Amino acid sequence: MADLFDITGRVAVITGGGGVLCSEMARALASRGVKVAVLDINEKQAEALAEEIKNQGGNAIAVAVDVLDRASVERARDVVLAKYGTVDILINGAGGNKPEATVSDDMSFFDLPVEAIQWVFNLNILGTILPTQVFGKVMAERGKGVVINISSMAAFRPLTRTVAYCAAKAAVSNFTQWMAVHFSQNYSPNIRVNALAPGFFLTKQNYYLLVDKETGEPTERGRRIISHTPMGRYGEPADLIGTLLWLVSDASSFVNGVVVPVDGAFQAYSGV
Repeated sequence: MADLFDITGRVAVITGGGGVLCSEMARALASRGVKVAVLDINEKQAEALAEEIKNQGGNAIAVAVDVLDRASVERARDVVLAKYGTVDILINGAGGNKPEATVSDDMSFFDLPVEAIQWVFNLNILGTILPTQVFGKVMAERGKGVVINISSMAAFRPLTRTVAYCAAKAAVSNFTQWMAVHFSQNYSPNIRVNALAPGFFLTKQNYYLLVDKETGEPTERGRRIISHTPMGRYGEPADLIGTLLWLVSDASSFVNGVVVPVDGAFQAYSGV
């Protein structure tokens, strides 16, 4: 059993690596002997995490990247290969939402700026496709590797208000299935592509929707989410780690093209 989950010595690239959820993934992988490349548009944030990992005995580097700029992603690839020589794991963690693309009391659907909708959609879906093209090619040339995309509960059923985010995450789930088939049929059956679909976790992107900035208490939306999560709480970043380790290790060697909910039974609950 220990051998099935052993990922010592592998190289992981994590986009959006400085974020709340992906930083926890980076720490967890590094603590299990994985060499971690923390990629983020916020270079200082990536550097701080890489330094933290190294101070704890892990092996990590920070690389600035804009996942919507192919040249930037290619430069990041060159840095990773120069340092570590290969890529075994790609976690496409860059993504998120923003208020300008979200329906609110002050912004109707009819008035949402096209630019804001496009920004959210591009960040989530193109920000997943471009790194997969660049780092996935390294895997294709080697004939093995694991790609983990980050989907969402919003991909299974659209959530109110977050119009662009829901559509983009549905696209991420679809792309996950498409790419799993494409890699297996055209490059190698030893390249697997799966996705995590987190339930509700408090992050920078959704905090403004779930917590009242004046009182610090849950918003009405936040209360409804908790009431529709049978486990009665938000997820903690550590709740993703067990599933992640399973998906990136040989323990899931025949798992390909799936989107795994980690949601406290939110998706299973009908409300009655």
